[in-house]
Amino acid sequence: MNKLLTLTCAALVSTASIGKEAPQILMVLSSYGKLDNQHKLIQPGYEFGELSKAYHVFNRHGIEVTLASPAGGEPIADQYEKGVQYNQKFLQHSQAMKALKNTFTLDSIEASEFDGVFVVGGKGPMFDLYQHQPLQEIIAEVYESKGIVGAVCHGPAALVDVKLSDGSYLVDGKRVNGFTNQEESAFGKKWRDKFAFLLEDKLIERGARFEKDGLMLNQVTIDGNLVTGQNPFSTVDTARAMVSKLGIETLPLKEYQDDASVKLYELFLRNPELAKKNYESSTKDYDLNMLAMMSVLQIRHAETEFQVDASARFLSYILTKTSHPVMELTLAKAYVRLNQRDRAIKVLNKSSRLYPKNQQIKSFIASL
Repeated sequence: MNKLLTLTCAALVSTASIGKEAPQILMVLSSYGKLDNQHKLIQPGYEFGELSKAYHVFNRHGIEVTLASPAGGEPIADQYEKGVQYNQKFLQHSQAMKALKNTFTLDSIEASEFDGVFVVGGKGPMFDLYQHQPLQEIIAEVYESKGIVGAVCHGPAALVDVKLSDGSYLVDGKRVNGFTNQEESAFGKKWRDKFAFLLEDKLIERGARFEKDGLMLNQVTIDGNLVTGQNPFSTVDTARAMVSKLGIETLPLKEYQDDASVKLYELFLRNPELAKKNYESSTKDYDLNMLAMMSVLQIRHAETEFQVDASARFLSYILTKTSHPVMELTLAKAYVRLNQRDRAIKVLNKSSRLYPKNQQIKSFIASL
């Protein structure tokens, strides 16, 4: 293997790896992504943010990373924000970008050279990685050699048809997670109808014990040397769990704004006052717009009254910091769903003063 294209380990290594050969991780990307002549995405690819977040974790802990894909070369990513910290850092890393533009083909990979495999998500894996035989063989060999197998978001699609030497499915009887059916309903409508299966359903069909958290919340499941993460906001913790499984002491967590915002919402569900205190003490650590979006999405897709109530309380708090007609209207609808009509009217009266020309607010007031 041409190690010139392998990402070298970071200068900063943990004390656990000093004096030892650097662990090797294979990061796998989908090759399915495709652009038209106007550079518009016409086939989904891999999730760039999941690549960059996981890469930074591995690199920071002195792990050597090799990038590979079914077709090799430079795979196409789904649309992503170049300006966010983790993506910007990756784009400015010359070695990382050189490796990304020249990924190895999976059929050229020697599984025995790697201590772990990490499958990056994005919609692409639902089209190519799940049925790629060389990848299935790599995953099975690494797993049966006691290496660490990790995947995040739609990355676990690569696991559904992996069979071990005894003929059993790798995920059979294992605790796993991945992008949930609920998350597909909320965010996967563009490509979902073209999938051969829904990931949650297929993993369960293969005998997996599927675990999940709420919509777009952080969930990492560890079962032996198998580590899976639910969605993009689970990427860092999934990668850190793999680092720990490799016997490397994890360095203090460097939280990104989006991940911290998701965790703040989760904390609010358990301890509202502590969540508020954490936010007030360090507002720069959180993304207020994302917190608002999280609240709105949780209310829209809530399946229980508890979820509606908790998210309504969180959104009510967020509305003390900012305002938008969608947020105001969503909170009013949550109160109606909770049979709290007086609170809904109070929110709507305030909203109609703030946004007197908003027709949706006017229509909802008229419907009550």
